[in-house]
Amino acid sequence: MRSILLGAALAAVTVVTVVPVAAVPASAATSTGCEGGGFAVTTPDGRTASGRATVKVSTASLGADQVVRVRGRYVEFDVAPVTGNVYSYVYTGASNPESMTAGVRTPVWASKTLDLGPVLRTEVEVRVDGGDLVLLARGRAAKVKVQAKDCATGGVFQQEAEAATAVVATHTLAAGMYYFVNPYTGKVNFGNGTAFRGKDSAQVATRQSQTTDTTVWRIEPGGRMGQVLGEDAVEASAGPTVCVTDCQAQNQIRGSLPVTDPAYSS
Repeated sequence: MRSILLGAALAAVTVVTVVPVAAVPASAATSTGCEGGGFAVTTPDGRTASGRATVKVSTASLGADQVVRVRGRYVEFDVAPVTGNVYSYVYTGASNPESMTAGVRTPVWASKTLDLGPVLRTEVEVRVDGGDLVLLARGRAAKVKVQAKDCATGGVFQQEAEAATAVVATHTLAAGMYYFVNPYTGKVNFGNGTAFRGKDSAQVATRQSQTTDTTVWRIEPGGRMGQVLGEDAVEASAGPTVCVTDCQAQNQIRGSLPVTDPAYSS
């Protein structure tokens, strides 16, 4: 059952009653959850990189809709290097004892777009190290860094824009996913009616609006947007600290705080 339950800050969010489900394995990004993970990347000019490799591509003449294809065992997505936008983030459901979807392929995000426009026209550099990936798209006045880890538990995913002024990010969930207020934590999660849980992770960013499937964020210079999945998404944490220099996607508490959501509390 869905009903509007949030105040002014989240006035447009549709809230879904969460039905308790059988607990799934704890899903911080453990070595088991990342076992066998590894990214393969295909650039717009057809080059590929996997294992431990770095590839660079000029973005001077790329179209705004051309993408770097990132394919992992557990996670896959596309990045448009001219804009820094992320598209089609999917949790593959590949076999793993810590899988959050019992082997079911699960689209999570339709897109995570930035309002920079097609300005990143210097180069894109992609560094792959097994299951770790850093993509850096550069322009004369801005750059965007995307960090990801290929894990059955979702792993790290972070999109960070560096510009002289604030950047507006619009996050749109994939079909079947929706935002809801978790009754066990009082925080806004996203899910699809199963034990799958996710949460936006903001650093020096302010939520501007939110609906059932879309959130708009204003990210101040030095800020970034990330996400946490599974157990990390339902921990009773106080939220991120303010960090505007040398911030790392890994700077988060994992698996050491109270978990009250019955999907992950056993």
